[in-house]
Amino acid sequence: MTDFADFLDYYEKVRARTLRVAACIPADKIEWRIKEGTFSFGDILRHLGAIERHMYAENAKLKPSRYQGCGTELASGYDNVLSFLNATHEESMSIFRSLSEQDFSKKCETPGGAQITIWKWLRLMPEHEIHHRGQLYTYLSVLGVKTPPIYGLTSEQVIERSSRG
Repeated sequence: MTDFADFLDYYEKVRARTLRVAACIPADKIEWRIKEGTFSFGDILRHLGAIERHMYAENAKLKPSRYQGCGTELASGYDNVLSFLNATHEESMSIFRSLSEQDFSKKCETPGGAQITIWKWLRLMPEHEIHHRGQLYTYLSVLGVKTPPIYGLTSEQVIERSSRG
């Protein structure tokens, strides 16, 4: 990636892959959790939206985190949870797009008190999202729900199309 616009384009693709997995969640299982004390599907999706908007975007504006959790008070029900995720993402992307190249070189303070260059802080967002997307895949697997391959091919299809030499 040569500039921040390239990064934001990449991040949009990361989110699109997450949304493809989220579309597999049975609506009646949105608050199902693999075990007590873990995130539900809804918690994961609300967390992704809330942390992106209220932590990463706020920190990128050189403001403190406003993240207050990911409970059902933010959005309840499958459609509302996805609407929340999409709305917070649009707000965040608007904030990120409003920053100048010079802004990305400034340092922000993380919730842990570390000073970090904004572009380095924001490049942690895809890693964070991918971690939680992995949880979605695992939860769906436990429920026996078929999920899309991440890049269009399953592992078996890659093996079948790979050279043997």
